[in-house]
Amino acid sequence: MIKAGVNVCRLNFSHGSQEDHKKVIAIIREINHQYKLHVGILADLQGPKIRIGMVQDGGIKLVNGTQITLTTTEMVGNNEQIYITYTNFPKDVRAGEVILLDDGKLQMRVVDTNNKDKVICEVVHGGILTSRKGVNLPNTKVSIPSLTEDDLDNLAFALENDVEWIGLSFVRTGEDIIDLKRIINRSGKTARVIAKIEKPEAIENIDAIIAATDGVMVARGDLGVEMPMEMVPVLQKMIVKKCLAASKPVIVATQMLESMITTPRPTRAEVNDVANSVLDGADAVMLSGETSVGEFPVIVIETMSKIIKNIEETAYPYHTPKKLDATSPRFISNAVCGSAVHLSTQTQAMGIVSMTSSGYTAFEISSHRPKAVTYIFTNNVELLGTLSLLWGVRSFYYDKIDSTDKTISDVNRILKEEKLIMPGDVVINTAAMPIEKKGKTNMIRVTIVE
Repeated sequence: MIKAGVNVCRLNFSHGSQEDHKKVIAIIREINHQYKLHVGILADLQGPKIRIGMVQDGGIKLVNGTQITLTTTEMVGNNEQIYITYTNFPKDVRAGEVILLDDGKLQMRVVDTNNKDKVICEVVHGGILTSRKGVNLPNTKVSIPSLTEDDLDNLAFALENDVEWIGLSFVRTGEDIIDLKRIINRSGKTARVIAKIEKPEAIENIDAIIAATDGVMVARGDLGVEMPMEMVPVLQKMIVKKCLAASKPVIVATQMLESMITTPRPTRAEVNDVANSVLDGADAVMLSGETSVGEFPVIVIETMSKIIKNIEETAYPYHTPKKLDATSPRFISNAVCGSAVHLSTQTQAMGIVSMTSSGYTAFEISSHRPKAVTYIFTNNVELLGTLSLLWGVRSFYYDKIDSTDKTISDVNRILKEEKLIMPGDVVINTAAMPIEKKGKTNMIRVTIVE
């Protein structure tokens, strides 16, 4: 799967045990070591996912127009009453609000609540409801915390195993991200945070969320249930555009090649969806069921890689100039990174080569979408897997500290030995002068490889 094109492996903590995930982490790390790769790991926390409990006979029929009670008292559901895992549900909902079940396939409307433990609902769109299906509340301001007890336990496990990225589900505000980052910082770890956008509240607070997070996922599954589905394509483009402007990587996810769970070829619509997500400017396109339970995991990755490669070779809108904020403390570094990308376009450079210890330069250069590959050298081992998520970036471990001239000559030599650049190629080098001045990229050099 990794040879076929995977850059980041997602561990979905909605499923499987920590023992299962630990085995997968070990395999990824072994492959990285054996093949000298830096495939990253994204630990995706389940978040406050609301579900119904078990129901009789494995499934019950909800009939249009009938009333049924949702209760917070645990029991086996039947045609009159169903258990819901959300304790504050009766206090948070109001009459008239919509309740969606099983990814929106079934719909109810709130008739009344006793504000304690029961909510009377009317079935609007019925059907067969099976056990443990998810519940979406598109009109309700839920009071459930963004991190559940299970999430905190899984977070501790993920941090203990030094994963590079933590995905936070059902983000509503920037504070949700800040709270998670506090926990990560207290643990002494450096994992970055991906905010999963899948609720109307997240759209309302999107600017604050993007400002607080390290990356974003357009999680179209729940987003398309919680909001009118026709809005999702426009929201996807809006979120990607804002992330590019803020130099934050963005993932587009859910049902990208869904039919390939059971067939070895995608539909034409799915091919278009992947291609358009790439054209929108996403850093990554994500597979879910296609590779977790699907019958053709390697073929689906090869298929997605072919689509991406074709778009990047024929139609990709490279070099996205950005408006710089002159009041930013990073203004000079940002201007240098933007200029490096502009120069790479003008000179048809084969690479932009930079050094970073924090990763800032990599995030900034990548967000401009240069046609040249971005080669990042860092002495920060933990950063190598992190940068695997970024568009167009390849990272290398490098811990020598010498003069700027010698360091530039050395990293170019390494790329030449790896046959990533050839004699006669143009390379744009960026660095800090003096070289020891970390985090302050202030120099550009155009190099013709000898």
